[in-house]
Amino acid sequence: MADVTIAAADGGSFSAYLAKPASGTGPGILVAQEIFGVNHVMRELCDGLAAQGYVALCPDLFWRQEPGIQITDRTEAEWARAFQLFQGFDVDLGVDDLIAAYDYLRGVDGCSGKVACVGYCLGGKLAFLMATRSGVDAAVSYYGVGLDELVDEAGQIANPLLMHMAELDGFVPPEAQVKIKAALAGHPKITLHSYAGVDHAFARIGGEHYNPAAAELANQRSAAFLAENLK
Repeated sequence: MADVTIAAADGGSFSAYLAKPASGTGPGILVAQEIFGVNHVMRELCDGLAAQGYVALCPDLFWRQEPGIQITDRTEAEWARAFQLFQGFDVDLGVDDLIAAYDYLRGVDGCSGKVACVGYCLGGKLAFLMATRSGVDAAVSYYGVGLDELVDEAGQIANPLLMHMAELDGFVPPEAQVKIKAALAGHPKITLHSYAGVDHAFARIGGEHYNPAAAELANQRSAAFLAENLK
């Protein structure tokens, strides 16, 4: 487990947290962060994926605003900072940085070359865009935000995409969910699950809306999906 440095396509560089399995080898998983940076939650997710046999990499996508952001969801001040970073985030440049990280991960010693992208919240949006704009072998989007504005890109998805949607997501209102489901229905590469009675970030352990049952179900589905498409 270590921090590594990745060159950005347009100049400069950014850090990323890299976790490898005990065997040293396995497929790659690119983890797209929440709005709190590459904090302990993201690092523990990477460690968990490494324990499952994956080479996991979580890049710092806020580096263009402030490198090294690692905040929590515990205080109002941290939430305010997280939303400030979210509002200042350039999605297209973020995807470019993820693609640079994807290229880096494919070349990491021990990575099989097959790579999926898994993202949460803001990262869930970016995982969807990696499915539309990159060559990732698979993608998993947990409660992605703003997807109702991006569904026109779904026609570019050529590899499997698994989506987890929170029925009571405070950041994705019912009308947006209806639009997303209608636009993606019948797409041969997309599987979308909606989780009744849960709010945004239901899979974030320790979070305000953490729901153990829904999180376990979503994570089981993700594990089976990743194993099927990467191993």
